Amino acid sequence: MKPFHSSVSRAFAELPSAARGIAFMLAGGLLAAFMMAMVRHVSEGLHPFVITFWRSLFGVAFLVPLYLRHGIAPLKTRRHGMHLVRGSMNAVVTLSMFTGFSMIPLAKAAAFSFSGPLFSTLLAVLLLGEVLRLRRVVALVFGFTGALVIMRPGWIAIDAGSLYMLLGAATWGGATIVVKILVRTEASTTIVMYMSLYASAFALIAAIPVWQMPDANQFAWLAALGACGNLTHICFAQSLKVADVSLVLPLDFMRLIWSAIIGYAIFAETPVIWTWLGGIMIFSAATYIAVREGRLGKAATVRTQS
Repeated sequence: MKPFHSSVSRAFAELPSAARGIAFMLAGGLLAAFMMAMVRHVSEGLHPFVITFWRSLFGVAFLVPLYLRHGIAPLKTRRHGMHLVRGSMNAVVTLSMFTGFSMIPLAKAAAFSFSGPLFSTLLAVLLLGEVLRLRRVVALVFGFTGALVIMRPGWIAIDAGSLYMLLGAATWGGATIVVKILVRTEASTTIVMYMSLYASAFALIAAIPVWQMPDANQFAWLAALGACGNLTHICFAQSLKVADVSLVLPLDFMRLIWSAIIGYAIFAETPVIWTWLGGIMIFSAATYIAVREGRLGKAATVRTQS
C-alpha cells in the first residue's frame, strides 16, 4: 500500500497546471501571512535584527540539500560584486520589513509590501532604460497614491513602521533589477546561494550591536520562520512557473486578507478602511503592470519567432 502523502502528491501533479498554480499562490500568500505573524510574536522578546539573522541562517541551513546536490560548482562566478550587492540589498529588505512587521498591524504591513513591483518598475525605467509608457505612468501614480492613502500624511503622524516597510519595498525593487542583470549570465542556483550567504553575513553585522541569544522556545520559532520563509518563496516561484501570470497574480491579494484574519485572531488587530483602500490601489497597480508587461513580453517573443 502506497503512503498517503505519495497518493496526494500524485493526485496534485495530475491536476491542470492552472489549478496547481492557483493552489501554490494561495498557499504562498497564507505562508507569507504566517511568517509575518511569527516575526511579530518573536519580536516581543528579540530585536528584529536578531530575528533577521537567525531567519537568514536557518534559511541557509534549509538549502543544504541544494549544496549537497550541486556541490561548489554553482559558487564559481566572475560577478562577485553583483552578488555582494544582491545579498546586501536582500539583507536590507528583510531587516526593514521584519522591523516593520514588529511595529504596525499585519494587514497594513501586507498592503505596503505590494508596492515592491512599483519600485522595481520605476527603477527599471531609471536604470535600465525601459520605456515609460502612459499606462505605466498612470499605474505608478495610482499605486504610489495608494501608499499615501494608507499613511495619510498631514492627517495622522507618519509612523516609523510604515517607513520601514516602504524602505524594504523600495530596496526589494532595486534587488529585482540586480537579479535581472545577474540572470543574463548566472544560474538561478548561483544567485540563490550567494544571496543567502551574503544576506546572512550582513544580517549578522546588523544584529551584533543589539545581540540577544534566543532561548530554546525562541529557537524553535526561528527555525519555523526560516522554513516558512523558504516555503513561501518556493510556492510563489512554482505558481508563476506552472501557470500564467495573469491568472495567479491577482490571487496574491489573498495575502492581505490572510494577514487581516491572522492579525485579528491572534493580535486583536482590526484594519482601518484606509488600509484596505490603499492596499487595493497598490495591488491593482502592481498587478496591472506585471500582467501587461508579461503580455508585451509574449508578444515580442512571437514577433521575434515569426
